[in-house]
Amino acid sequence: MTLACMLAFSGNAALGQIVTPDADPLAPKQAGKPQTFQKFGPQQQQQLAQTPSFTPPPSSAGATGYDSTNSRRARAKRQTATQKPGAAARAQATGTDQPPPVALSPYQTPFSTEAKSARAQAAGQPPIETGPIRKPIKKRHAEDIDDPYAPLGVRAGGFLLYPAIELSGGYSTNPGQSSNPQGASLYSAAPELRAQSNWSRHELKADLRGSYTGFSPDTTPTLSRPYANGKIDGRIDVTRSTRVDLGGRVLVSTDNPGSPNLQVGLSKLPIFTTAGGSVGLGQKFNRLDVSVKGDAERTVYQNSKLTDGTTASNEDRNYDQYGVTLRGGYELSPGITPYVEGTVDTRRHDLVTDFSGYRRNSKGWTATVGSTFELSRLLTGETGIGYTEREYDDPRLDKLSGFVGNASLIWSASALTTVQFNAKSAVQESTVAGVSGVLSRDFGLQVDHAFRRWLIGSVKAGYGNDDYKGSARDDNRYMVALGLTYKLSRWAQVKGEFRQDWLRSNFSGNNYAASTILVGLRLQQ
Repeated sequence: MTLACMLAFSGNAALGQIVTPDADPLAPKQAGKPQTFQKFGPQQQQQLAQTPSFTPPPSSAGATGYDSTNSRRARAKRQTATQKPGAAARAQATGTDQPPPVALSPYQTPFSTEAKSARAQAAGQPPIETGPIRKPIKKRHAEDIDDPYAPLGVRAGGFLLYPAIELSGGYSTNPGQSSNPQGASLYSAAPELRAQSNWSRHELKADLRGSYTGFSPDTTPTLSRPYANGKIDGRIDVTRSTRVDLGGRVLVSTDNPGSPNLQVGLSKLPIFTTAGGSVGLGQKFNRLDVSVKGDAERTVYQNSKLTDGTTASNEDRNYDQYGVTLRGGYELSPGITPYVEGTVDTRRHDLVTDFSGYRRNSKGWTATVGSTFELSRLLTGETGIGYTEREYDDPRLDKLSGFVGNASLIWSASALTTVQFNAKSAVQESTVAGVSGVLSRDFGLQVDHAFRRWLIGSVKAGYGNDDYKGSARDDNRYMVALGLTYKLSRWAQVKGEFRQDWLRSNFSGNNYAASTILVGLRLQQ
């Protein structure tokens, strides 16, 4: 082939391309079909004549991708859920404009039951049925776990039990609380049991305490006597917002040795027993909590034993009490819930008239405003103040009325110091002729300080007032005490206390002072 033919062939090849009839120009060649040349038009030739623009690779760019020019690279924009391939098709299939949720990994927080139920309803499926779920079981705080002297308790099925007993002895300068004091040594055994349920739903807790105190040499009337105070509270979770509150209580005690309700010539203080229970229904409406409770209680006294060997009946002191309480509280912020409470009750004695000829059946009401506190661990408890009024069937008995207060607060002032404040008011029955009843108010303050984790010091102070309605008598009670607790281990503690009591009355012959010192051993589990 001559040189002219070769140039002509190369020029034609540069200006055209080989194509196959009725086929894509980019399709591979097929054998057995004739090949033809097609020339480009002027516009295509102009495009081929332009010099292509390109960016040279960075200096020192190799297979590793290293860029020594330190030039900034443009970041790729994130694709949204609606820009992802197939998002529109999935949205059309589910019938919603929003894409379906992405499946959670094992390291992410799972969807709540409410969210699952809402998604099931949106998809046309039946909602997920959920039972009433209460707060999870309260875990022990780190400081409680780290405290080498904290009781561990005993597990019994779904309960955690905390049994304990205190054995103590000492001396009192005036155990009879008389204006003519006569000292005596004393001993005491005080068992107790606390129980707390460990359930995910519902709750049951109990606090049972008792004691027996003996004196030597004993006096007349004998001061050796038992004491018991027990309370059981329960809650049944009907739904997430509805609950049933249950309660039971029992008190076994005696009147104070100097009480005017006691007969003359006693050889032994009569024991009385008060037992009662309550049933209530509570409902939450978001932050509003409303509850109603019915209560029943019975008080029974033993017959009094006299020094001449005979007995005297106390049947006129036995009575039943029934009441209804309505309460509403609103949670202003987590841990602070102000409330308003109202109670109406009636008391019915076994005898229409007492042995003095007075009809002591009565009706009363009490209104209280207050608040509950649960501010972290700094301040917990409840406080309230109100007014009470009681009217008796006998017109000769004056109406009993006055201000009342109740409180139970614990303030953690520091990691080493704890302050407790308690207040209690009660309307007590009376057997004194012309006296409607006794309005008692008691206030107490206790400060505990840990000098060491195993050495706790305590300071107590208290004040009480007994107002005898229908009489000019008014008694004021005062108390101060110093205590020290030495913790040997989780199971044993050595305790000591010195206490001073005073009573100042506007009736002559009732004032007294008493000093008591106690040393004891506490065993707990």
